[in-house]
Amino acid sequence: MLFSGNRDSGPIRTLDFSDIMKNGEVEKMRLERMANTDHERYADAWKLYKASFPYHEQRETASQEKILRDKGYFFDLIYDGELFVGLLLYWETDLFLYVEHFCILPEMRNRRYGQRTLAWLKESGKKVILEIDPPAGDISLRRKGFYIRNGLVENPYPHIHPPYHKENSGHRLVVMSYPSMLSEREYLRFRRFLEDRVMDGAVDASDREGKGERQWKI
Repeated sequence: MLFSGNRDSGPIRTLDFSDIMKNGEVEKMRLERMANTDHERYADAWKLYKASFPYHEQRETASQEKILRDKGYFFDLIYDGELFVGLLLYWETDLFLYVEHFCILPEMRNRRYGQRTLAWLKESGKKVILEIDPPAGDISLRRKGFYIRNGLVENPYPHIHPPYHKENSGHRLVVMSYPSMLSEREYLRFRRFLEDRVMDGAVDASDREGKGERQWKI
């Protein structure tokens, strides 16, 4: 299966888009799964992660290290040959792929690496789900336009992403999906997965103990 692999071995998967893009250059692209923080590229990857997302959208270091052990979570390095160009951090379930974080090095943008990586995800045969900031300025509008050009569609469901830090509240995001809009049932299934699996332990458990209902639930 295209999207499964042995976590211990950190498999390298080739992104072969020759049949899709008709461009020989894409055959050089590959993904390498990082299984733990001992990986030689971890420091570079974490530096890019910290620089690419606002603080309230970043995991705590301990939380990131914990989920690397989750068999459903993929911390993938994107390479063009031996050149490190970006990160694809996503979750795989039986029904969908959820892209939690996705970024390309600033100096490597506008070279179709993002487009090529999305094309690979779309070949999974599963729904692809990701979130974007509500379009409000030039950057967020361009980001939305990029995903629309690559076949994703906006979903209408009011969506609050749970907080990554105890001092934060949840933040509003827009859910995008491929190849079609999520049904209400699909959205609710995704939201439960986000709350119960993706965000499990993201905020230290001791800070939530005794608080009853999670405040970030919709």
